[in-house]
Amino acid sequence: MSLTAAGPRTWLSEKDCDLDAFRTLVERSTDPGDYPLAETVEQNVPLYDSDRLRAAEPQHVRTEWVRALLDGPGFVVLKHAFPDLDVVDRASAVFTALIEDERAAGIARGDHFAKPGTNDRVWNALDKMAVRAPETFADYYANDMLALIAEAWLGPGYQITSQVNQVNPGGAAQSVHRDYHLGFLGQEQAARYPAHVHRLSPVLTLQGAVAHCDMPVESGPTLYLPHSQKYEPGYLAWRRPEFIAYFDRHHVQLPLEKGDAVFFNPALFHAAGHNRSADIRRMANLLQISSAFGRAMETVDRETVSNGVYPVLLRRKAEGAAEDWLRRVVAACAEGYPFPTNLDLDPPVDGLAPPSQADTVWRAVSEGWSPERLRGELQAGAERRRI
Repeated sequence: MSLTAAGPRTWLSEKDCDLDAFRTLVERSTDPGDYPLAETVEQNVPLYDSDRLRAAEPQHVRTEWVRALLDGPGFVVLKHAFPDLDVVDRASAVFTALIEDERAAGIARGDHFAKPGTNDRVWNALDKMAVRAPETFADYYANDMLALIAEAWLGPGYQITSQVNQVNPGGAAQSVHRDYHLGFLGQEQAARYPAHVHRLSPVLTLQGAVAHCDMPVESGPTLYLPHSQKYEPGYLAWRRPEFIAYFDRHHVQLPLEKGDAVFFNPALFHAAGHNRSADIRRMANLLQISSAFGRAMETVDRETVSNGVYPVLLRRKAEGAAEDWLRRVVAACAEGYPFPTNLDLDPPVDGLAPPSQADTVWRAVSEGWSPERLRGELQAGAERRRI
């Protein structure tokens, strides 16, 4: 945590990004004694035998995992998390069929931190799998290790989403990044959130990946920088060249076997690796598991609100209302966050996020759209966000 003479820092900026402080934080050894349920610690990462964990007291396991994800290296490897490889293979067959169908339809998928077309990506794979193969879906998501670690980090009522990523031979590595929520915002946007929100963001999401094939290092399993999730200005640091260069020199990379799973704090610096193999299509099911608390108390039809207020915004703008005044009204009317959405229909813009409803309303105000045009654009946006 960044500190001032008065206590914890209230706001963060890129000026707070100090590579020496970062290096002091991440250049430490993970003590195996802190993780007695782990089989071993490799490259500072606890590796667990899931079969052994199934015989342990669940609350002891949850407690150890929280310590690892929050105050420890930031991620764990669960060997044999999916012990029935037939279930994994059945799921892989579903994912492969989805990839082939989307290729045949000429659908090109964007990616958050890699060039479009580098990987085969299936957005919204959770619902597609449930509709296409409900028996396989049930057998796959009944996994006990998945439920145990989701409850450890998020508590009950969590929400699972899934994106399939297949990195083909020659597929280049992703750029280093942090993940959802603040990791999907630009530098200026992230800096507008106070420091306590930077501390909060990681505990709203658990990131995971299930290996759907054996992943030797040459196939490019994910690169991680242990302990980097604890660096408070990290959401403003990961794009800076000196931090990128440090990650490139010091990351770790662990091979995985089919059925293994990794779970990590979304603030951990990480990136999918370069697939240097000749013939391995490295397939992983990327799991983003969200807190139950990421919701408002009331449902609001913000599309109707925005359409109702828009003529007033146009009139007040013509009368000389200040931009700040107009923006405050837009913020009260429209949804300012672009997620959740259907990423098949509403793909990321500039590799990060699609435009929000508020972005659309502000563009309409700026460009002087007619109320009819805004109504149509908002309706089209709502359709894109529907599952």
